[in-house]
Amino acid sequence: MTNRSQWWCTMLAASLFFCLPHFARGQEAAGQPAGRNLAQMKFDTVPGLPTCALSSVQSGDPTKGPSIILAKVPAGCLVPWHWHTPNEHLMIVSGVARLEVKDGKPLTLRAGGFAMMPSRHVHQFRCTTACTFFIDSDAAFDIHYVDAQGKELAPDDALKAVRETAAKPMK
Repeated sequence: MTNRSQWWCTMLAASLFFCLPHFARGQEAAGQPAGRNLAQMKFDTVPGLPTCALSSVQSGDPTKGPSIILAKVPAGCLVPWHWHTPNEHLMIVSGVARLEVKDGKPLTLRAGGFAMMPSRHVHQFRCTTACTFFIDSDAAFDIHYVDAQGKELAPDDALKAVRETAAKPMK
């Protein structure tokens, strides 16, 4: 990638993250600024995702609509081939991750890196070193695991195949 291409990617990521109107949505009072630091955030597992992936909702309600989630994932944690109904925007804060997309070239993302997966685009994601990243989803967040032929798999089956365990809903 050329310096000019890198600059445009950085500008695109910044504009998507900081300037889109839906960024202000969420559980905060309408029209009120909100913020928190990492030490103030509560992280938990997400049902259907590997138990190695922890997340903290920053804005919105991922079960009902658009949201921004901060994820902390240790090295080696893999989210195998899957797709989401919403468009997914990833912004890496720290660490290194490998993103693989069907019919595309793998991408190594480092701090400051950005990736966008359109709705229903099959991909997989692994942190090669411990990583922290934001996920900006433009609709209710879901995950649909698939096998090599594109057939949908239950989370337990998909994650068992890669020696991971699916997080369960809280009782």
